[in-house]
Amino acid sequence: MKSILKFILAVTLVAMFIASAAAQEKTIVRDAKAKAMLLGRHKLSLQWISWDYFGSATVSESHGILGIEGKQKGHGNGDLLTIEGMIVSIDARQFVFEGTITTKVSHINGGKPCVRQGDFTFKITGKRRYWRMQEMDNPCDEATDYVDIYFR
Repeated sequence: MKSILKFILAVTLVAMFIASAAAQEKTIVRDAKAKAMLLGRHKLSLQWISWDYFGSATVSESHGILGIEGKQKGHGNGDLLTIEGMIVSIDARQFVFEGTITTKVSHINGGKPCVRQGDFTFKITGKRRYWRMQEMDNPCDEATDYVDIYFR
């Protein structure tokens, strides 16, 4: 039963990505240097999982549309962060992502997955060497989630 649900979720996410990509002609790039920084593989983290054992996220481009896919897994537990979707716009110090972010942390939301869908802003602040998701309030529990995508 779990494998069927995973398959249905995977097919749904792929269909959503294709539909989103079809709805938008291209990622809006307002800063070419920021786009170059964003393309490629990056460390990915949710502080509840670990700042010592990072996951990874990859930003790729196809037909002028930038997409992102990433995962961080907990060590020895079922904690998990996933991110999947498209990048709508890129500015010098931030980018807007449209898609799905799922967190699953043993001590938050009763250990059940928290799925967020929509637009999310990732921003560089101060001298930090990463983009941090600005929608930090966990909608499934009273928690603040720091989802970070690090510079290469």
